[in-house]
Amino acid sequence: MVDLVDRYKGQVFGLCLRMLGQRQDAEDAVQETFLRVLKSLGRWDASRDFEPWLMAIAGNRCRTALAARRRRPMPQTLEDDTVPDADDGQRSAEQLAEEVQLALADLRFEYRQAFVLFHEQEMEYAAIAQVMDVPVGTIKTWVHRARRELMERLRLRGIHQETRNVLRQV
Repeated sequence: MVDLVDRYKGQVFGLCLRMLGQRQDAEDAVQETFLRVLKSLGRWDASRDFEPWLMAIAGNRCRTALAARRRRPMPQTLEDDTVPDADDGQRSAEQLAEEVQLALADLRFEYRQAFVLFHEQEMEYAAIAQVMDVPVGTIKTWVHRARRELMERLRLRGIHQETRNVLRQV
């Protein structure tokens, strides 16, 4: 089991962090994922690929964590609504990555999961369809809609040109 965790923990953590947006929640989801895998390993169909099965479990753990998060009260925070003018120079890559993460967090769960699995985990559409248990065409639609909604959310936050350049690369 240790070899299994060592081999896949980076991928599972990356998925959970992108899905949940908070490091501590992602770490919890990773632990829960591997506990679930350990309990269910005897029921895994060895004729199927392991990675999509593992990622489906991780996605389900994230879905459960997000549902629990919605049930607990959100702390009140003061946010600075000012967005620097895009003409004031170039945004750092770190700032842009943070903006993308915030916009990604607002996407519908299925769109976000498909987007993260495709762009960050570099899974093929067929593998994502297996993970999410939907047709390949649905996955292609969800990834496309995720990109479109992500660009729109970033545009509304005043991040236009950088968004276009970054999302064309993905």
